Amino acid sequence: MANIEHLTHRVPKVSVNELLDGFYPSLRFGDVSFDSYRPDPQQPSQSAAVRALRGFAASVNEPEPSGFRKFFGAKKAPARAGIYLDGGFGVGKTHLLASLWHASVGPKAFGTFVEYTNLVGALSFRKTVDALSGYRLVCIDEFELDDPGDTVLMSRLMRELADAGVKLAATSNTLPGSLGDGRFAAVDFQREIQVLADQFDVSRIDGEDYRHRGLPEAPRPLTEAGLRDRIRSFSGGTLAEDGFAELINHLAGVHPSRYRQLLDGVDAVAWHNVQTITEQAVALRFVVLADRLYDRDVPILASGATFDKLFTDEMMHGGYMKKYYRAVSRLTALARQGSDAS
Repeated sequence: MANIEHLTHRVPKVSVNELLDGFYPSLRFGDVSFDSYRPDPQQPSQSAAVRALRGFAASVNEPEPSGFRKFFGAKKAPARAGIYLDGGFGVGKTHLLASLWHASVGPKAFGTFVEYTNLVGALSFRKTVDALSGYRLVCIDEFELDDPGDTVLMSRLMRELADAGVKLAATSNTLPGSLGDGRFAAVDFQREIQVLADQFDVSRIDGEDYRHRGLPEAPRPLTEAGLRDRIRSFSGGTLAEDGFAELINHLAGVHPSRYRQLLDGVDAVAWHNVQTITEQAVALRFVVLADRLYDRDVPILASGATFDKLFTDEMMHGGYMKKYYRAVSRLTALARQGSDAS
């Protein structure tokens, strides 16, 4: 019989040290490598990206010229400080970024874009720079700029880390020079956006979303009676059962930097009566939860609306559409796992 808990009853407390200690690949990508990546033979850009990242890992692992860099700083190297993986959903960008992290010597950090902005909020900008300037590599997954403040913040952070000699690697669905398009008046912040673009060499990865390549369509949602039966018969450890409306209301009171800890010990989730989210702020918070669920490979059991109806048509075609499409892709993959859970 399953151990039933409720995410709506959890309010995790996370210290600054716990935030810093959490900057490593999730369990889903804990053992990946360049060798375990399977390039699509129909997409030569995938093999080219692997070669580029192997070379970049070698540059990270080169011996440092002296031990004074971290204390006195260093002049900016003539070569660009980073590599940027641009491509669609499900082509393996996070797999490759995590492979780079595993192949590189430390100290090093791996986190999503929002986790770095949350770190700045927790530590302050200067303390974040001080903490990360001693690293050899900083990996930023799902790089997106959602507002002008983030544009200025991340451009400054990347510039100062690059000036300190830190190697940078990032993934996104948007080329560096196009970050911010459709979200705000990007032309007004072109200088900051160009600073970001100047830090990276771009490696394009083409291909289809592997999560759905050759796989059946996502399972239909369960009926309420069917969901209750699945909950009663679940034997896979700890199941977090919540009403969907109650869950999204609860998320408003938990900072997104704590969503990772919100899911500690959870082996699967069950949501009653999934409904379309109509408020942008609520939807963006839920995207963060979807990412953390995917990081931890947590299967989903659900009744109500299908996940392709989770966000409104306006959201799916608006400035944040890439975030929403990524969330739908990941939630669909987890729902497929949930259909096989017992």
